[in-house]
Amino acid sequence: MPTNSFIFYSLRVLAELVRDVLYFPFWWYSRGFLNLLLGVKNFLVNKQKAMALFVWLKNIFRPMYGQYDWQWMLISFLVRSVQIIFRSVFMLFWVIMSLLVIIFWLLLPVLVIYEIMFQFI
Repeated sequence: MPTNSFIFYSLRVLAELVRDVLYFPFWWYSRGFLNLLLGVKNFLVNKQKAMALFVWLKNIFRPMYGQYDWQWMLISFLVRSVQIIFRSVFMLFWVIMSLLVIIFWLLLPVLVIYEIMFQFI
């Protein structure tokens, strides 16, 4: 009896392993890719909140420290413009890095298969 149960469970584990290996490419390009996109979206939203880029854009024409004379309004506009430019550059960097992660995700299985085939040839 122990032999039969060993064979039964061994075949069951083997069947699940084969099923997982065959299901992996479908998961990688469907549910896994959607999870990646959701993670990248959350990452970019959090980066935007951390840099408060939209807050700087919204308040670009407001004078800082409640000073409404023309000198402080000009200084406020210039300071906020520089802040918006630098924060936009950093945000663009994170967007480009996120796009590279997405492209890497899509190309990784193809690259792995190519490298495996390259080893056999």
